[in-house]
Amino acid sequence: MKRIVCLTCMIGIFVSAIAQTSLCITTDKTTSLVFPFAIRHVDRGTQAVLVQPIKEVPNVLLVKAGAKEFPETNLSVVTEDGSIYSFLVCYTINPSVWVYYLPENKKTTLATYANAILDNVRTIHGIKDKTWDILAEIKGIYIKSDVIYYQLHLRNQSPLDYDIDLLRFYIRDKKKSKRTAVQENELKPLYVAGNTTQVKAFSNSVIVVALDKLTIPDAKYLAVQVMERNGGRHLFMKIGNRKILQAIPLPDLR
Repeated sequence: MKRIVCLTCMIGIFVSAIAQTSLCITTDKTTSLVFPFAIRHVDRGTQAVLVQPIKEVPNVLLVKAGAKEFPETNLSVVTEDGSIYSFLVCYTINPSVWVYYLPENKKTTLATYANAILDNVRTIHGIKDKTWDILAEIKGIYIKSDVIYYQLHLRNQSPLDYDIDLLRFYIRDKKKSKRTAVQENELKPLYVAGNTTQVKAFSNSVIVVALDKLTIPDAKYLAVQVMERNGGRHLFMKIGNRKILQAIPLPDLR
């Protein structure tokens, strides 16, 4: 689990900006900015904006004006999940807001977790399919908040590249009656990490798919389908509720 514990080492790769926020400050009162994750870097447009991080509370930044009537400027803050928060800073005698609670950038958080899982060792067995010299396996299932991450390993033991045409996750009925159609409920990924286009000849590829948290009724299963472009080496796996309930909790980003 070393890869999961060290999530913060991946953060520098995934940077995403959040919409600019107006921030009005004054000289004799302090404004507090509360972020969802610890602060990693702060950049001021001018020295007239005074900032002070709090060691004991690393997700809070204190801001105050160092001079009156300074020209409008900017303030940028990068947090541990890789998000960039941008502020348009102005001077005012009496600010109307003293505490700002900044929202989490969900897409950046998903990317950080998903990419950190790519190199994880196997944590689950028994979910696989093989056709010709192509092997597909679910090697890990992880959960954080309302998101489940599925680690899919593809192995190409053939001399031909495996071009991926389709990767699907959907809920399907276990049994079907001759009189009824099979019910399928397509699941839209929240985020996908890894190469979803091709597995080179005699090589491996890992894909991590983030989906909304779910449990499955006994009469259904989670289907994973991988289809080859211009070929017939298609793969199909079933994930039951018991396997999903074995999902490994992920640590907080710090």
